[in-house]
Amino acid sequence: MNAPKPVLDLFSSELRVVNFGLESFGETLAGLGVPVVQVDWRPPAGGDVAMIAALDSIKNARIDVEAANALAVERILKGKPVLVGIGMARDVVPGMRPNLVLHAGPPIVWDRMCGPMRGAVIGGLIYEGLAKDRSEAEKLAASGKIDFEPCHHHAAVGPMAGVMTSRMPVWIIENETYGNRAYATLNEGLGKVLRYGAFSEEVLERLRWMETDLAPVLAKALERHGPIDMRSTIAQVLQMGDEGHNRNRAGTSIIIRELAPHLVMLDESREKISKVLSFMNANDHFFLNLTMPSAKSVVDAARGIEGSTVIIAMARNGTDFGIQISGLGDRWFIGPAGIVNGLYLPGFKAEDAAPDIGDSVITETSGIGGFAMAAAPAIVKFVGGSPADAIAFTERMYEITLAESEAYKIPALDFRGTPTAIDLRLVVEKGILPVINTGIAHKDPGVGMVGAGLVKPPENCYRDALVAFAEKYASTGGKR
Repeated sequence: MNAPKPVLDLFSSELRVVNFGLESFGETLAGLGVPVVQVDWRPPAGGDVAMIAALDSIKNARIDVEAANALAVERILKGKPVLVGIGMARDVVPGMRPNLVLHAGPPIVWDRMCGPMRGAVIGGLIYEGLAKDRSEAEKLAASGKIDFEPCHHHAAVGPMAGVMTSRMPVWIIENETYGNRAYATLNEGLGKVLRYGAFSEEVLERLRWMETDLAPVLAKALERHGPIDMRSTIAQVLQMGDEGHNRNRAGTSIIIRELAPHLVMLDESREKISKVLSFMNANDHFFLNLTMPSAKSVVDAARGIEGSTVIIAMARNGTDFGIQISGLGDRWFIGPAGIVNGLYLPGFKAEDAAPDIGDSVITETSGIGGFAMAAAPAIVKFVGGSPADAIAFTERMYEITLAESEAYKIPALDFRGTPTAIDLRLVVEKGILPVINTGIAHKDPGVGMVGAGLVKPPENCYRDALVAFAEKYASTGGKR
């Protein structure tokens, strides 16, 4: 039987190949001189049948997911965070009370807290005057008389351990577009500080000075200045080499420039003003505690949209990593906190590190931080890698986000907007996890910071959230 002419032509004409997926097949043919076009293809969700079924279920959901996500994106892009003041946590943070200790990450109890979280709680209880020393603080923390709740449950965020107590001064950020507010403590600096689990007398004295001197002076200067547009400020710092999470040199400098003319006009001693300016100048991370609540206020406006798969919180408590999804309310989806891969301060090594910790990944959730590393090539000197890596990280994040920021632009990418609004579906479908850069705390209480680097979130929390979303919005006879 004669073969059809198209088949004969196939074997008599020049062979050209389009190879999908595994590159080794194409490489073998290329080695034989055959022209090959490689297509980077992978099965959705790595071929996981349950995840593919969940993704298919969402496509046929009883609610318009695309419309819900469009609304979430609109709220995030239109959010305008503005610094409006400084107040005491007990007076301004919703639900704050004397026996409440707020912490970073999803909910956790004392018995499950990691070393740096315990250290920060110990320091917080001593600072509040609820305990005299470490022993008393540990007994009180374990007694059940102290309530532990996530900062995120109180419109707040905290870096690293994220401990906030009632007497601590906090920044007040208002989302001018939607009216919601967010809060964060003032940044102590790097090294042996409360948020890294240190609680020595030096740490406590610094916190007391921040309460009695730093915060009141800054509050007066801010009142003279008036509200500061944080969206515009963050846009500026991305043009100046910051990314808003682990590199904040430009942001801190801008805040000093904004407030300095008003600081020097206050009816305060020259020594006090000098100490305030010197403290900010010596602390490049001072701006971090402004970017975090700014980001929180923006993404919180997209919280609770029925049918939206946009991720509106990612956070770690040193034991667990958790995420929240707009369309799934305040429910947390949790996996184990990972170990940060990074650079260590002299005298420390990977064996000293605590697992990943902190609310600062709210910056990545909003489209800056690790998602904007291409704007801050110098960040690699702090977290590891190369400038080319920083650009590659940002470019990869466009694959799992729904929009590009209209305000935050990246010069190295021809002023392309930062990747913004993480879509849970894309994270699972493409198998690409959000990139996060962060600090590293010592695993033991009382030691402090030991380094900084990059960390991968646990994949299971995204998969669990996808299944829960599919179950909640499963079609029951067509979209409504």
